Amino acid sequence: MRPKFTFSEEVRVVRAIRNDGTVAGFAPGALLVRRGSTGFVRDWGVFLQDQIIYQIHFPETDRIIGCREQELIPITQPWLAGNLQYRDSVTCQMALAVNGDVVVSAGQRGRVEATDRGELGDSYTVDFSGRWFRVPVQAIALIEEREE
Repeated sequence: MRPKFTFSEEVRVVRAIRNDGTVAGFAPGALLVRRGSTGFVRDWGVFLQDQIIYQIHFPETDRIIGCREQELIPITQPWLAGNLQYRDSVTCQMALAVNGDVVVSAGQRGRVEATDRGELGDSYTVDFSGRWFRVPVQAIALIEEREE
């Protein structure tokens, strides 16, 4: 097993990294690193004899987080990022209607359950009060999570 990334190499995280319970001071499930963030390889090791775990320093937050190899890409690789990602909290920017009946009010909070990139641009499946709607990116805005 050979590491894909070298020491001090800049890398990008391709998915949100949340606390699996191993990072002290953060609740399990708390967002540690947003998808698309960049950091530098500090070290690496092997977990369960078949997974390389990289110690990545993220200067923007001054955090050092363990990342699996499949969660990282080289900084030189093209990055096609959407604005939002799975489990992001959002607010609806306009009323949404089905057959003329308003089903989601402007300002209502929701949570992203899925993302999609199509010919018309990014769209998201959002859970608003237990009902899921596929909405264009223009209809929602990110509610920034507070980092503890």
